[in-house]
Amino acid sequence: MNIIGKLLYPDVCPFCGKAYTKGICEDCKKNLFWAREPACKKCGKPLRDERVEFCKDCKERVETGMCYYDRGRSLWVHRPPVSGSVYQFKFHNRRVYARYYAEVMKEQFDRLIRKWNVQAIVPVPMDHKKRRRRGYNQAEVLARELGRITGIPVERKLLHKRKSRAAQKTLDRRGRAHNLEGSFWVERQTIALERILLIDDIYTTGNTVNEAAKILKKSGVRQVFFLTISIGQDI
Repeated sequence: MNIIGKLLYPDVCPFCGKAYTKGICEDCKKNLFWAREPACKKCGKPLRDERVEFCKDCKERVETGMCYYDRGRSLWVHRPPVSGSVYQFKFHNRRVYARYYAEVMKEQFDRLIRKWNVQAIVPVPMDHKKRRRRGYNQAEVLARELGRITGIPVERKLLHKRKSRAAQKTLDRRGRAHNLEGSFWVERQTIALERILLIDDIYTTGNTVNEAAKILKKSGVRQVFFLTISIGQDI
């Protein structure tokens, strides 16, 4: 960022918004809930019982043969101060936060990303009307930052999204899954990539990531992994 950019957008803590030049301030670091073990072996959602292998959503998908993502991880549990930070990033144009999120993703998951041997990073898309209203797709902003610091190509036009029938947040778990059916489509009929890393801001029930992975695999992708900033907690 140039000098003028620094004056307009000074370095701030992405969680409390106070001026801070070293990323996350010390006070906020103490209040972060990292997405740690015990966790779902598929999506990485923290579990209350270490004897359980999968969260309830992944368990249902695995048992019915409808789980299309191979594995995923998230940085933090979606609760304050993380939830407030993601809200600002997503709805209030705090795109500058993507730099911090991407840096922490690389720090925490670089070895895992290399193990997955992904060939491209793909942001989960928004439908065109929503993107025009908001002015940007937060997943794409984050994907670009992660691609920049990892050197992995970002395919931002590979996956597209049609408008959903209803807002996801207004629906229950099964309603969300039905609402997303057929909502994604790919730019190319056959994708010459075997391993893709999906990027999104929040993982809740996993329906969005699963539906995106489904269409990617139908187009020839062999493995689909994902990373998000935050994730819910299994109950």
